[in-house]
Amino acid sequence: MNKLLIVFTCVLFFNCNSSAQKQTKDATKVYKVTKTEAQWKSQLSEKAFYVLRQAGTERPFSSPLNKNYQSGIYICAGCKTPLFKSEHKFDSGTGWPSFDREIQGNVAFSTDYDLGYARTEEHCATCGGHLGHVFNDGPTDTTGKRHCINGVSLKFLPNN
Repeated sequence: MNKLLIVFTCVLFFNCNSSAQKQTKDATKVYKVTKTEAQWKSQLSEKAFYVLRQAGTERPFSSPLNKNYQSGIYICAGCKTPLFKSEHKFDSGTGWPSFDREIQGNVAFSTDYDLGYARTEEHCATCGGHLGHVFNDGPTDTTGKRHCINGVSLKFLPNN
């Protein structure tokens, strides 16, 4: 029983997240598009505000963009910056829209420790909105990257 208690305590200790572990976007960075919290709340749905402005995550398989196979471009739902092209989208099976690359210069990266380990967070380089995370388990025949993006942080513009 004592060994079980020790193991449980160690697991609990190593999985706890202190605020000292968390590193978010540079709070001093000024983005091209800046708005007050009230302005963002009036512009975005509750779910989009939670994801884009509070770094939340939508439920897997909840976004209609996950299974969108139309040709077009994915833009930031907050500021309309082009972020991803449909030709770089693939079905990762994770339940979130996934891309093997971003539009260079329009997506910024930082490190977060929200789960107790380092992950590469992606956010819009124009407004700072949280998009998702990038992982190194994408298609090996292209970039090897999987940009795992919350669909609610995107809007889709089809090609005409």
